[in-house]
Amino acid sequence: MPAAESEPTPNAARIAGPKWHGEYSFLLWQLILKDFKVRYRNMSLGLFWSLLNPLIMMGVLWFVFTRIMTNNRIPNFAAFVLCGLVPYNFFTLAWTTGTWSLLENAPLIKRVPVAREVIPISSVLSIGIQLLIQIGLLLTAVLLAGRGVNRYWLWLPFVWACEVVFVCGLALLCSSLNVYVRDMRYVIESANVVLFWMVPIFYPFSVVPAKYREIYQLNPVAALVLASRNILLDGIPPPTSLLLKLVASSTLVFAAGFTVFRALRRRFYDYL
Repeated sequence: MPAAESEPTPNAARIAGPKWHGEYSFLLWQLILKDFKVRYRNMSLGLFWSLLNPLIMMGVLWFVFTRIMTNNRIPNFAAFVLCGLVPYNFFTLAWTTGTWSLLENAPLIKRVPVAREVIPISSVLSIGIQLLIQIGLLLTAVLLAGRGVNRYWLWLPFVWACEVVFVCGLALLCSSLNVYVRDMRYVIESANVVLFWMVPIFYPFSVVPAKYREIYQLNPVAALVLASRNILLDGIPPPTSLLLKLVASSTLVFAAGFTVFRALRRRFYDYL
């Protein structure tokens, strides 16, 4: 029975450390490409699914809230919904994929002295390619709704980067826990159902009671939705308080995920 792998010996760390440090970017890029290719392998529609899924959901919500529930007064409802669906879709898919990344790459972890933190982060970033496509769809819908480009669009890369940091933190946290407790899939599935209703995807933030608004804004996904609507639909900058909460919550989650991952990784070899 092979000896359990723990941390590299000091001598090995001195020899391999600089090499792997210099190759982190190469390794990260190769893992992103691998995950992306595997995801769409043998699919007849390929990347088109990145556009089809949010379009179908947008169409269903548009029909229900404009043709069945005719009291809806939200202007540009299709673009309004996409501002919520695109961040939510990225969050759910990236979180789930990142959580299972260590188990799916167990042979690589056991055979190669790879920096293990790179694996869940690369899984999240591979979903970022799909995210870019959906952002293009969102911007197209905004322009078709008659909302032109404004200077506050410059905030978009920043607010989206905050969500990527947030999801990377969750992926680090949950992927490390998933090595030891394989029930994480059901925890995430349940959390995503809750979040679909707790993030203002198809309803305006104004309907949320005042006593719950602070809690809503501490959720980086909800904060991103609100910031996106401010920028794209209202043509105004996101409130400073909202941006501060977005940055603070994303940074704290990433720091917590990284800390837990570093603490638990010593015994990954025994459980993978």
